[in-house]
Amino acid sequence: MLLTELLHPGILEALAGAGHGARVLLADGHYPASTAIGDRARTVHLNLTPGLLDVTTVLDVLLSALPVESAHVMVPPEDEPEPPAIAEYRARLTPAPVDTLGRFEFYDAARSPDLALAIVTADIRTYANLLLTIGVRAEGTLRTR
Repeated sequence: MLLTELLHPGILEALAGAGHGARVLLADGHYPASTAIGDRARTVHLNLTPGLLDVTTVLDVLLSALPVESAHVMVPPEDEPEPPAIAEYRARLTPAPVDTLGRFEFYDAARSPDLALAIVTADIRTYANLLLTIGVRAEGTLRTR
C-alpha cells in the first residue's frame, strides 16, 4: 500500500519515468488533447463528466508527489481579463515562477518532446490549462529507516 495521496497507476508510472526538466500538462475539458500533446507523452483521461474533476484538484495532488521548478499558463487575448484559475495556480505554486503563453504558443510548448505526461481533466473553466516543469528533489526529503 502506498503512503502518498497520488494513487493513479498511469500517472505514477509516467512521473517515475520523468526527470528534472520534464513537463506535465494539466488540461481543461476544452483542450484539444488529440492534436496538441507531444508524441512521447503519456495521456491520462480523468474527464468522466463535465466539472467533476478540475485542474486545481489534480494540481493539489501532484504537488504532494513532485517538485515544481516552474509553470506556464494559457492566457486569453490581451483584451480579455486573466481567468481566476490562473490566480489559484500562482498561489499554489509560489515560489515557483508562473509565466504566461498565448493559446497557440501554449499548444506548441505542450507538443514539446519534453512533455512526459498529459492529464486531461473535466475542468469547464476556460483557459484553465497548466504546464508544469518538474524540478529536483530538495536535500533532506528522503526518508531513512
